[in-house]
Amino acid sequence: MQKIIRNRNTILVMAVVAGMLFGNLAEPLEPYTIWVLALVMLVSTTGISFKSLVPFSNTLKIFGAGILFNYVVFSAMAILLAWLLFPVGPYFMGFVVIAFSPPGIAVIPFSQILHGNSNYTILATLGSYIAAVLILPWVFDLFPTESSLQRTDILIFLTKIIVVPLILSRLLLIKPIKPYVEKSRGRITDWGFAFIIFVAVGLNRHVFYEFSDVLLKSILLLFALTFVLGYIYDKLNRKFHWVDSKTEVSQNLLLTIKSSGFTATTSLALFGKEAAIPSAVMAIMVLVYLIYLSLK
Repeated sequence: MQKIIRNRNTILVMAVVAGMLFGNLAEPLEPYTIWVLALVMLVSTTGISFKSLVPFSNTLKIFGAGILFNYVVFSAMAILLAWLLFPVGPYFMGFVVIAFSPPGIAVIPFSQILHGNSNYTILATLGSYIAAVLILPWVFDLFPTESSLQRTDILIFLTKIIVVPLILSRLLLIKPIKPYVEKSRGRITDWGFAFIIFVAVGLNRHVFYEFSDVLLKSILLLFALTFVLGYIYDKLNRKFHWVDSKTEVSQNLLLTIKSSGFTATTSLALFGKEAAIPSAVMAIMVLVYLIYLSLK
């Protein structure tokens, strides 16, 4: 029983259910999502070793691949589909955040579980997070929004949740501290994301209860961006043999798995609770997709 409760998938399902049942508790907790995400980033990025950056020429190629799959292929598909279904408004901006957010931290452990290229996944994820700090402030300038945010505001926000945790995570790798961090890293990450998803679902639970047009469109769009996009890439790689099977697993994860915690927190903080609806749906869709890949 204890093993089931500690399972990552069980914890995230519980967060979604709790958000639906006890969503009235989510609003006072919303201001804390930024700090919880920063904590998750601080702990989870201890799994990224800067030693793996050598040789740097190879690292740049992997960084480029991460950016290609995460910010070019996925983003182009997401923006096109979102524009067709949600022309302008908070829901569209929610998908803009998803489109240009970094991959989920879950791609690293799942790369190991699915026998992918773990080092490739780690480096591509690191490159994508660094790129997010440079890309997102410019991206939000390109799309219409009622928000009065300045580019510097967004840059400061991203620095808080990406740059500072990544730098401070090096301190947690000091020998006396490292064993304790490694032991608790998984639990902190799982429960941190569960907290964020609980808030995102809780703030928008009326959408789930009503099963509105917004919810249906979000489900269809995100299904296309995970299951369909992943299936197409898998078939194309088998036909053209672009990369070996291990690297293909890693690239497929980088292409389809976005950080629901990052997108939910960013959407809430920058564009309001309605913009977080796609992220709440994505949290469920990504969970289902990862279970599907595990069974497959």
